[in-house]
Amino acid sequence: MKKRNKCLAGMAAVALGMLSASSVVLAAGDTIKVGTFLSVTGPASFLGDPELKTLQMYIEDINAKGGIDGKQVELVHYDTGGNAKKAVNFAKRLIKRDKVDVIVGGSTSGSTLASMPEIEKSGVPFISLAGSVKIVDPVSPWTFKTPHTDRMAASKVYLDMQARGITKVALISGDGGFGKSGRAQSLALAPDFGITIVADESYGRKDTDMTAQVTNIRASDAQAILNFGFGSGPAIVTKNIRQLGIELPLYQSHGVASKKYIELAGDAAEGVRLPAAALLVADKLDDSDKQKAVLVAFKSAYEAKYGPVSTFGGHAYDGLHIALEAIDRANSTDKTAVRDQIEATKDFVGTGGIFTMSKDDHLGLGLDAFRMLEIRNGDWTLVN
Repeated sequence: MKKRNKCLAGMAAVALGMLSASSVVLAAGDTIKVGTFLSVTGPASFLGDPELKTLQMYIEDINAKGGIDGKQVELVHYDTGGNAKKAVNFAKRLIKRDKVDVIVGGSTSGSTLASMPEIEKSGVPFISLAGSVKIVDPVSPWTFKTPHTDRMAASKVYLDMQARGITKVALISGDGGFGKSGRAQSLALAPDFGITIVADESYGRKDTDMTAQVTNIRASDAQAILNFGFGSGPAIVTKNIRQLGIELPLYQSHGVASKKYIELAGDAAEGVRLPAAALLVADKLDDSDKQKAVLVAFKSAYEAKYGPVSTFGGHAYDGLHIALEAIDRANSTDKTAVRDQIEATKDFVGTGGIFTMSKDDHLGLGLDAFRMLEIRNGDWTLVN
């Protein structure tokens, strides 16, 4: 790619300064405007906080290196606090008032799905950072995403269960957009893997104890437990399971692919398995792995400034660079041209995998982009 070195070369290898304002303020001139709405505060802050830090960090570095085709990149950000209604209003503001060229954001499935109708109507290219498969299936012309889907997560978990001879599973899920979608995918896919769901429980975002639901699971003949959710809920479920003396294999979704989950769950997280991006085990990958160099560079840069890396910041890295490389290839900020170039993304090596999109695939990742991890001694390990 003709300008790719401007975007990527050495980005993660240098010390980068974080911007304190929520919007990157640039001198007047011709700029590329990247809009974003993220859950930086509130119950989904563990998603939005690393996403915003990642966008700020790399945009500052890209601008220091001369920008894209000589244009500086301007970030316009709004904090939704995890509120889907605010997300819709901010999406409208980004489109109508701020007149952004592309949107990279939407920390949660709920805020993304709520905002999509307005964004699709406006014809602004949108790369979501949320997990639900509904974001890209069916394909919407202007919407793309970088995180692996809940359908992929359920499939990866079920494949691992198959290898362990597990056929009866208890399902528990959060009642938010991500949890509901993950539950639906888990229920739909189970028969394909010879799995019977023998318990089906749920919990609310504000619930602080799931003992009743876990007790129901204990009364079933489940051979393993799968929890679909994010935030503090999965950690509470994990603790309650261990407190009740349940020793069944416990699986979580990629919604907990952050060190924060291990901190919240403590010793109860020992042995938990989940599908996640390779970023969490970057230093454990073979040197021949095509992603390793990108993963190690991002991890080093992020952790030098902010502490433990999460896959959520990685999703923002992928979304930003896919968008900017599309603008670079289009040699324009014309929205249709940029949309077409995002759709033409091929063999982009990101933190979530190697992306190849098409008119029928606005994610561009296969199941092999997921790694099955197990928590051992408070850290991530690869399941062979």
